[in-house]
Amino acid sequence: MSIKIKHKRIIFNIVLSGSVLVIAAVWLTGNSKAEQTGTALSRPALTVRTTTLREDEWARTLTANGSILPWQEAVISAQVQGLRIAEVKVGIGDHVQRGEVLVTLDNFAHINTAPVGSSQAQGRIVSPDSGIISAANAIVGSMPQPGAELFRLIRKGRLEWRADLTADELMLMRKGMSAEITIGEGRVIKGTVRAISPSVNLQTRLGYVLVTLPDSAGIIAGAFASGTFDVSGGKKSLLSLPQSAVMQRGGMTYVLVVGQDNHVHERAVSVGQQNGDRVQIKQGLKTNEPVVESGGPFLTEGDVVKVVKG
Repeated sequence: MSIKIKHKRIIFNIVLSGSVLVIAAVWLTGNSKAEQTGTALSRPALTVRTTTLREDEWARTLTANGSILPWQEAVISAQVQGLRIAEVKVGIGDHVQRGEVLVTLDNFAHINTAPVGSSQAQGRIVSPDSGIISAANAIVGSMPQPGAELFRLIRKGRLEWRADLTADELMLMRKGMSAEITIGEGRVIKGTVRAISPSVNLQTRLGYVLVTLPDSAGIIAGAFASGTFDVSGGKKSLLSLPQSAVMQRGGMTYVLVVGQDNHVHERAVSVGQQNGDRVQIKQGLKTNEPVVESGGPFLTEGDVVKVVKG
């Protein structure tokens, strides 16, 4: 009889201990959830400024890169054979005038007053136009062959910008279109489109336009230059946001719209051209909807923010 009673007590103790463990587990679980909830509720909201779409007037522009080239180059060579060069009067970088003597040939070095075109002037090589000497190969004592290049002349000293463009971009170009070219350390020159290539290179898929530079003083031929073309023919109204408010992830461009409950929501938008720190918004946003102006990369869908007036 005593053995049975003892056995029942053991079973009761085991069941009681199990109940205590279950209660403790439930209390711990509930306490953990409470802590998590308390942590979530106490998480500070990120303070942000908001902005809305702004109506701007922009000109539609097209950006391109290219090189500064001579407008035209004239090759100056000897026309007679068997005469040595007695004197070279000019060098690279010299400015010359039309008809100016560049070289005197043997037996004619003492003639300085013979008019251009006379028989005595046939022993001289003169400049065919005004401009700048860009290459000089004439050497005193040498006997140049007819047609051999002695000098290269940038006619009138004029330079122009050759801008490389794709076929689609070329189709937007028109003669007389205005352009702004940036050269060197921020020097900006306004020019106009002079010529447009009718085809593109089959290897590079690029064509070019030639832009006249009205002021090329101090510019070096062969220098790199970038520029923009006004392809809109004037300013047009559009809506824009600060660049800091527009983000990208993968192939999606989006903004963070702040709802009435101060939760942020991702909104896909379609963007257009960029002007300084402003980005054109074509679709996806209404004019009065507030979006996070900056700090978007630190936020995710559904986050709570505190909005302050900037």
